[in-house]
Amino acid sequence: MTALQDSRSGNPGPAATTKGYRGPGIQRKATGPRLKYGLTVAAFLIPSALPLLFFTIIPMFSAFWISLNQWNLVGPMKWVGLGNYSKLISDPGTQGAFLHTVYYIVGYLPLVYIGGLAIALALNSRIRGRSMMRGLYFLPVVTSWIVVALVWRWLLNPSTGIVNWLLGLIGVAGPGWWTDPAWSMPSIIVASAWKDLGFVMVILLAGLQAIPEDLYEAATVDGAGRWRRLFSITLPMLSPSTFFVIVLSLINGFQVFDQVYAMTGGGPNNSSQVVVQQIYDLTFRYGRAGEASALSWLLFLFILVITLIQVRGQKKWVHYA
Repeated sequence: MTALQDSRSGNPGPAATTKGYRGPGIQRKATGPRLKYGLTVAAFLIPSALPLLFFTIIPMFSAFWISLNQWNLVGPMKWVGLGNYSKLISDPGTQGAFLHTVYYIVGYLPLVYIGGLAIALALNSRIRGRSMMRGLYFLPVVTSWIVVALVWRWLLNPSTGIVNWLLGLIGVAGPGWWTDPAWSMPSIIVASAWKDLGFVMVILLAGLQAIPEDLYEAATVDGAGRWRRLFSITLPMLSPSTFFVIVLSLINGFQVFDQVYAMTGGGPNNSSQVVVQQIYDLTFRYGRAGEASALSWLLFLFILVITLIQVRGQKKWVHYA
């Protein structure tokens, strides 16, 4: 009778009160596995999270703080706010460094992609010794950039280089290459593309081997020729690998430094001065660490915007099987 009265009056009875109750033992059983799972995840993440924190995240925000100050790496910092950013944006040297970097990417990206695709297509066919050839093409990728740059500096030497000697055999006067302002950046582009061909080849070769052979057989039966199969089957099915190569090559291209430093040092007459080279010069040659940090953040934002545009635009041309 009491329970009936409680239900009519709207007050919960004893049964309703204890319906959703969980005792302390049940709560401990639910909390224990969650805590154990969290500790397990943390144990696996900490070895990689700590280096990321101390060598990437903290230095990034430290560089941002330095970019808001004027600092020569020795004396005390002087607060200037966004003055370093406004100075760099209006500086013709910074604008020229960005233009040279874009020039490098425009020349480098098509060369390394088309060359890597051609090698991948050739090594994807059944030819003798293709395993050894894959290793030979990949060998420059694991070679030090300084070694590669010095070798190409010797090959492209205007007076004693092999390239100009070979051009002379066919009656062509070789250019000044890295000693000529008009040819310094093409020299760097050729050396960079040669070194990275093996990496692009491996990525595209993996994509080619994932394409079903049935598609090619059906296209052949329908009368599709070699070029038709390339543009209608190979390239569309290879678009995820192409997207990966383009994104990675653009990010690395905007950070080009080693080959520039070893081959030209940004010269002659700043004709090959790129953004990272300017960051290095501002920091260690001129003692303007605040401006160098601001330029590094401008480069980071520029790369971020370009990458986001690529990720957003991939929906229109990347086809995932």
